[in-house]
Amino acid sequence: MLNIFSKIFGTRNDKEVKRYKKRAETITLLEPKYEQMSDDELKATFETLKSDVQSESAKLDDILNDVFAIIREASKRVLNMRHYDVQLIGGMVLHDGRIAEMKTGEGKTLVASLPVILNAMTGKGVHVVTVNDYLASRDAAELSPLYNFLGFTIGTILGDIRDEEERKAQYACDITYGTNNEFGFDYLRDNMNYDLNECVQRQHHFVIVDEVDSILIDEARTPLIISGPSNRKGSDYAKADQIAKQLEKGEKIEPKRADEHAITTGDFIVDEKSKSVLLTEQGQKRAEELFGVENLYLLENATLSHTLDQALKANYVFEIDVDYVVKDNEVIIVDEFTGRLSEGRRFSEGLHQALEAKEKVSIQDESQTLADITFQNYFRMYDKLAGMTGTAQTEATEFAEIYNLDVVSIPTNVPVVRDDRNDLIYKSEREKFNAVCDKIAELHKKGQPVLVGTASIEKSEKLHEILKQKKIPHTVLNAKQHEKEGKIIADAGQKGAVTIATNMAGRGVDIKLTQEILDLGGLAIIGTERHESRRIDNQLRGRAGRQGDVGVSQFYLSLEDNLLRIFGSDKIKGIMERLGIEEGEHIESKMVTRAVENAQKKVETMHFESRKHLLEYDDVANKQRKVIYSFRNDLLDPNFKITEKLDENRAEYITNLLMHANIINGMAAEDFDYDFIINKVKEELNLELTLEDIKAESFDDLQEKLLTIIKEVYEEKMSMAAPEQKAEIERILYLQILDNAWREHLYSMDNLKTGIGLRGYNQKDPLVEYKKESYNMFLELIANIKNEIIKILFTVQLRDSQEEEKEKEAIEAMKAKMIEASENISTNFEEVPRAEKKIARNDPCPCGSGKKYKQCCGVSGPKRGLIAGK
Repeated sequence: MLNIFSKIFGTRNDKEVKRYKKRAETITLLEPKYEQMSDDELKATFETLKSDVQSESAKLDDILNDVFAIIREASKRVLNMRHYDVQLIGGMVLHDGRIAEMKTGEGKTLVASLPVILNAMTGKGVHVVTVNDYLASRDAAELSPLYNFLGFTIGTILGDIRDEEERKAQYACDITYGTNNEFGFDYLRDNMNYDLNECVQRQHHFVIVDEVDSILIDEARTPLIISGPSNRKGSDYAKADQIAKQLEKGEKIEPKRADEHAITTGDFIVDEKSKSVLLTEQGQKRAEELFGVENLYLLENATLSHTLDQALKANYVFEIDVDYVVKDNEVIIVDEFTGRLSEGRRFSEGLHQALEAKEKVSIQDESQTLADITFQNYFRMYDKLAGMTGTAQTEATEFAEIYNLDVVSIPTNVPVVRDDRNDLIYKSEREKFNAVCDKIAELHKKGQPVLVGTASIEKSEKLHEILKQKKIPHTVLNAKQHEKEGKIIADAGQKGAVTIATNMAGRGVDIKLTQEILDLGGLAIIGTERHESRRIDNQLRGRAGRQGDVGVSQFYLSLEDNLLRIFGSDKIKGIMERLGIEEGEHIESKMVTRAVENAQKKVETMHFESRKHLLEYDDVANKQRKVIYSFRNDLLDPNFKITEKLDENRAEYITNLLMHANIINGMAAEDFDYDFIINKVKEELNLELTLEDIKAESFDDLQEKLLTIIKEVYEEKMSMAAPEQKAEIERILYLQILDNAWREHLYSMDNLKTGIGLRGYNQKDPLVEYKKESYNMFLELIANIKNEIIKILFTVQLRDSQEEEKEKEAIEAMKAKMIEASENISTNFEEVPRAEKKIARNDPCPCGSGKKYKQCCGVSGPKRGLIAGK
């Protein structure tokens, strides 16, 4: 009924496209007006509109028609490209903060120029986010003549730009291109700096995310983490790995009758759907024997049970050349959606160490989270978020629920004529690969280019071996050769070309076809397996049939494929058995294709729940992160009144001191525990008080006396420093205390999150429990920071410059004596002359802390008279 209703009255999407189309036609009517202008006249008109926006006499929506018409005309002149009407529609969708779904080859790069230029007119900066450095630099270079013509500066944030000043300059441009990882990590690093001038990013105004489904959906399950070495004792991953390999994999046998219970065999069971491992009672006893402990689940053995759990996952869930590769004695993650190597990223919670133990490579030390954020929460910080991709409708619900983004599907400029054929299903993987190779040989002989999509490196290399035996020339593109991605994909449309690609299928790079290839039938797409996500399959199909080209696509499946084996319906197997399918034969029907799509929907729903679950937990941390980062930015602001803040903290310190002394308002003065106060102040502030100093007649009187004494003693101590220097000392120390406390808090939050799931066994909602406990932990964190800054500032020792100079002279004299003494000692070593070299601000600090020099011993601030210590 819903389909019939939509066909008669049109879908919501059709109505939206129709509305945008009317405005696109209005913009086209302005074309003759701007065609008649000279370059200078066109630029002057644009500058006038820009001034109106910045003076707030005009809104962007009011001038959109004229600006889009000017951009189209400028593009014709400098790029020799004219925006199609459907591209104008795409530009309007993006400007409205929505997702533009446009098929491959529809020119999304050029579409983005419209809202980018319009929103850059505000002067607040626009970010364009892509999935890799190649696309960021390519798109920026292609469009820079257009941006420069209209008076805008353009920057690119690439992984190889190490200099902070250069990164800052790129962000200061009107338009900045870069990758999601670079933008996210720069945000985290900015919130670890001790000087506002060292922060590279400016405000988060408007962002367009290219391949939005890849970044906001696929990569949303892995948060961005900046970690540092942990001082805590590491776990014995090697031993856990040995024990995991000695345990026997079992299975869960479902009961045949309703009154019977399921039976489990072996030491552990693998749940392939959720990628988890569960120890059986037998396995628990065996593990306890092998570890030499009485109870694996006692609190003191929590580390053992956790490392064993990760070792079991590493050995029985995660596969080499599918989930990760081993390269240069390192375990490197393979992105399951793009097939690319995720350099520099590590699985969390000890899983990466478990994989290193499994593969017998060096196990890296456990690290501690210093700062982290999910892509969901990073991109939701922008005032306006928009995205574009060829495949978004399948995830429209998630975009709406998580990001408040609607998806608008924009029609193609020329109708799609690609022939998308039904899936072919074989009984075994061997039969399937033989059929694929026969089809490739047939197409290759004819000269028609073939792009073959595989689900993993392992499968692409298996196909490579078969084709090599059959002497069919081909090229393999997977995570091991991803550096050559652009060229391999660009050449995939040559006559007779056979290209095998894992998942990525050349996203972002056009496969251009000659007329000869189009006459042969265009590009042929062969999928060797259905991915868990329909979008990845659609992206593979979308490589053929761009801009009205002919092409063909078909998937070859087997009952042994993971998707069908784990999630597929038994109906398919039953049909094949009833039909008596022989060796090498296949079945093909729309019903089977629908069954496969239903299996994919099940997996997509499961992954959506997983991402939503991650976000629910990160939202708790995100509220806390915002509070800490906001206060941190206040401390970095030179105009922040830190004296007033310290007065507040001092008052809270006195309130807490009296509370711990059990002195409450209204209590008789003779009952005050003065001894407790005197001892506590001596212990925490190293301040000697006498009974005469603090003896009071009332609670308010005592509070006032303590506050006055502590403030006066502190001000006298700090009077040695100039007011600016005093404020700088307070600011730097406050930042150090804040950062250290926040890191410890993140560590505690990680531990809380790891074990909170067990609360479910006690009929409690783990998320509710996590919110409660993390809130209490955060209140404790804030109280501790306020308390610690008062204690540290009170115990800091200041020296005047004359004393410091005398100390330097004494040290120099001691050095001279040591050199003189060493000259009298005979050695067999030849002294190598060493030039005195100034330490660069970005070099590692020579003290060995692991920090940059400018963030450690070379930290900006007071250059004399500061020693922080007790």
